[in-house]
Amino acid sequence: MGAIADQTSSSNNTTQPPPPLDSSMEVLPMDVHKVALPPPQTSLQKLKVRFKETFFPDDPFRHFKGRSCATKWLLAVQYIFPILQWAPNYNLSLFKSDVVSGLTIASLAIPQGISYAKLANLPPIIGLYSSFVPPLIYALLGSSRDLAVGPVSIASLIMGSMLRQEVSPTKEPGLFLQLAFTSTFFAGLVQASLGILRLGFIIDFLSKATLIGFMAGAAIIVSLQQLKSLLGITHFTTQMGLVPVLSSVFHKTDEWSWQTILMGVSFLLFLLLTRHVSMRRPKLFWISAGAPLASVILSTLLVFAFKAEKHGISVIGKLQGGLNRPSMNMLHFHGTHLALVMKTGLITGIISLTEGIAVGRTFASLKDYQVDGNKEMMAIGFMNIIGSCTSCYVTTGAFSRSAVNNNAGCKTAVSNIVMAVTVMVTLLFLMPLFLYTPNVVLGAIIITAVIGLIDIPAAYHIWKMDKMDFLICICAFLGVIFISVQEGLAIAVGISVFKILMQVTRPKIVILGNIAGTDIYRNLHHYKDAKRMPGFLILAVEAPINFANVTYLNERVSRYIEDEKMGEKQLDFNYVILDLSAVSAVDTSGISFLMDLKKTLAKRGLELVYVNPVGDVAEKLQRANEIHSFLGVDSLYLTIAEAVLSLSSMMKEQP
Repeated sequence: MGAIADQTSSSNNTTQPPPPLDSSMEVLPMDVHKVALPPPQTSLQKLKVRFKETFFPDDPFRHFKGRSCATKWLLAVQYIFPILQWAPNYNLSLFKSDVVSGLTIASLAIPQGISYAKLANLPPIIGLYSSFVPPLIYALLGSSRDLAVGPVSIASLIMGSMLRQEVSPTKEPGLFLQLAFTSTFFAGLVQASLGILRLGFIIDFLSKATLIGFMAGAAIIVSLQQLKSLLGITHFTTQMGLVPVLSSVFHKTDEWSWQTILMGVSFLLFLLLTRHVSMRRPKLFWISAGAPLASVILSTLLVFAFKAEKHGISVIGKLQGGLNRPSMNMLHFHGTHLALVMKTGLITGIISLTEGIAVGRTFASLKDYQVDGNKEMMAIGFMNIIGSCTSCYVTTGAFSRSAVNNNAGCKTAVSNIVMAVTVMVTLLFLMPLFLYTPNVVLGAIIITAVIGLIDIPAAYHIWKMDKMDFLICICAFLGVIFISVQEGLAIAVGISVFKILMQVTRPKIVILGNIAGTDIYRNLHHYKDAKRMPGFLILAVEAPINFANVTYLNERVSRYIEDEKMGEKQLDFNYVILDLSAVSAVDTSGISFLMDLKKTLAKRGLELVYVNPVGDVAEKLQRANEIHSFLGVDSLYLTIAEAVLSLSSMMKEQP
């Protein structure tokens, strides 16, 4: 046996009896490096390290070390309210940039807020309420400088479709509104809990492939739902699937309105054109940012001037002005719909949280600053909890608005405050102006906003990189458009979990060969110039060994041995070398597998040798050997090259 060390040890006396198995052993048949145990730790210390790496990987308390009590309290308050970190250094130059960006995103947030509220089957005013209070809360608690907060299309779609399964927004609007506020409360509770309990890793189960397929499917469903507004259909299906929507469209041709279609297509082309211009020339971002508000103003003027509401073009109608009304009394935590609002809150909370954190981290990386994921969860969570009590539905950081905010030159979260103040002015003084705003333009705004969620290049990249991930992407996409939004997401997450289970239960194990002229050993099926070493079968396990995969590993090793000895090549070897370099962890079942495998191979006349067990694996092998004494002096080596060289010299010495 050898043990890890920086120096080597040697002995010219090979007639000495084998030394006992110990980490300090130095007498070996030839020069080899030692394989040492990791620094000793108690079980409590190991548990502490594992707990810290699981729940506190970012080490948020590192800034508190060595500070005075008063400084620690100040840092704690700044951690809770990040605005206190940068507010003392805020100046007029920063304020000018934030005012420009805040007004710019307000011009986008106002029409989007009204549109997304209708997408969620809620009164349009709720969308404006949700663009007022939540941005103020986020400005106090959030750590992103670029995130523009408000309603988003995906969360609006999910909430509207899930609640509509049990309650009609037209027949029972009051109850539907209560369920929306209660769902928002549960969404915020889930989000804040994930942040407080440091459970942010849970949202990592929504892989990139899952989100790309889900977003694309949801974008198509959202767009198809707008056909009701674009065509002027009065009686439209309440289902979300592709087939029922198209069926409803073509079975209601008698309700199509050419005036509505003309206006809708015209403004849709205008919005798509401005989007295209801004994508081709990023410096002209303000064109697409201001296009939705310009469309609302122009279409409202046209409807008012030509009395178009009397010619089949439906309008929003009168919106009650004033600031957000308290809605705490509308939260219901009992009754027959409790399970529905909890499920809706969970799904919308996870989806909106994933989108908000992803957007925040994207723009933080562009500007080279850090966004604390768990802090963001708490900020978005408390934002929605407070929002549910002030007539708001679920909100998060929207990519389109955040992109505009970034391009407009925002410097801090003050841009959210400026946007909220602009919305406040709209709520107080400008609500009568929306009386003649046509619904068809709101539908066009929604289509333009969600069309960017269809990322074909990203899907093609996934296809080229990983076919299994592409399958997950396609399943999420097809599930959303043919079944429903939540079922499509569930299918994709289920396949993702299945993929992880397959990787755990069916770990990769390969045969290694030597690259001539080097001490490097690589996969024989991967490197053509890698050659088998006579007298050796060298295997490498490339995953942790645990109870879930020991049966498979045992069968796979046995099959390799049979194939090599009894197959076409009928190779003769005396040693099986098991490379454990990539085995990051092992449990008691894994240790039993390694022990039993050595005994099983010994009965076949083969010697099993372990190479480079790391960390926890080496320690558990040592403990198992202290009890069962299954490791011999030549059973453990630091590298494959040293094992082959040492065992080859021993074979030559044998008569």
